[in-house]
This record gives sequence, structure tokens and C-alpha cells, in this order.
Amino acid sequence: MTSREVTTRHAYLAAAGIAAALLRTPALAERWRTPSALPNYSVGGLARHLANQIIQPAELLDAPPGHRAIEVLAHFTGSAWVTTSADDADNTNIRERGERAAAATTADRLAAEVEGVLAKLRHTVPAAPPHRIIDLGDWGLAVDDFLLTRLLELVVHVDDLAVSLDLPTPELPAEAIELTNDLLTRIAAWRHGPLAVVRALSRSERAPETVSAL
Repeated sequence: MTSREVTTRHAYLAAAGIAAALLRTPALAERWRTPSALPNYSVGGLARHLANQIIQPAELLDAPPGHRAIEVLAHFTGSAWVTTSADDADNTNIRERGERAAAATTADRLAAEVEGVLAKLRHTVPAAPPHRIIDLGDWGLAVDDFLLTRLLELVVHVDDLAVSLDLPTPELPAEAIELTNDLLTRIAAWRHGPLAVVRALSRSERAPETVSAL
């Protein structure tokens, strides 16, 4: 296993632990049905989507492996939700699934489920063979690339949920932020062109209006 793979796994588990702690905050139960900081998402729906970044990896690590892995950037360039609006069918379906799942549980039950799953992941993630391919249906990802995609989701949605609860965003490990920023920069360069990203980060007078990755 390479040092980057070890770092990715460590960063994922650390970020998952921070997400699990945020899901335990009393404010979550109080605001479960209120609007979140994201359009058309309730706080409960957003919390459920955040929890999925812990629950889904456990399920996929238990499932039969895939046979063909694509590069991690291709996972995003091949997904319609990356470049479509929040009101597009792909993004609407993601939100609706989260809202239905949130309606079927409570903040306390979700937090308990996540804590149980995370306890398992603390054993299965370090033990996963580096060559393991996670089957995502249309394609697969090497296990560490898959965990990197879930790390990105955790970092982004921990911030979303904290803002939705009027809480300070928890401090995430530097390695989690660095890996997430690296991947977001690669996606942004694909969407807007590498020069646009360079200008956005170095030349305010020539910076484009947005270089949002997602």
C-alpha cells in the first residue's frame, strides 16, 4: 500500500468520525424538518445524505468486488449531476432519496446507525486490499479512489450541515482538506479549463466569475 493510500484511508476515517460527532449534536433533532443551507434540502435530508457517505462505503465493501476500475476524475466527468443545475433530474433524485430516508428515521436513530457502521469501518477500511475494486454499477473505482470521493463528500457536507445548524464548521484534519482541495481543483480544471483555475487562484483582476467544481 502506498503512502497516499494510507493517507486517504486515514483522512476518510478521521472525517467520518467528525461527521458522526456532528450528527450527534442536539441541534440536529431540533431542526430536523427545517430548511437547510442547501436549496430544497431539509436539515434532516442533508444529514441523511452526509450519513450515506459512511453507510454506503460499508455496504459496498461487503458487496462482491467489481471487475473494471476507471480513474477517479472520470467518475466525476462521467456523472451528469456534476455539471447540471440543482433543479435537474439527477440532483432532484438525490435530494428526494435523502428526504424519503430522513422521513423514515430520527436524528438519534441516524446517529446511532452511523456510529455502529463507523466502528466496523475502522476495521474494514485499513484491511481492504489496495487492488480491491468497488462496484458502482456503471463502473468501478479502486478502493482508495472510492474513499477519496467519499472524503470529498464528507468535507463538503460537514460544512453544509454545520452552517445549517448555525454551528462553527468542525476543524477537519489538514490531510482531509488537502486531498479534497486537490480533487476539487482537478474537477474545476476539467469544467472550466486549467487557465481559469490558475487565474482564479492568482489574478483577481482576470479571475472568472466562478470555477466551482461541483
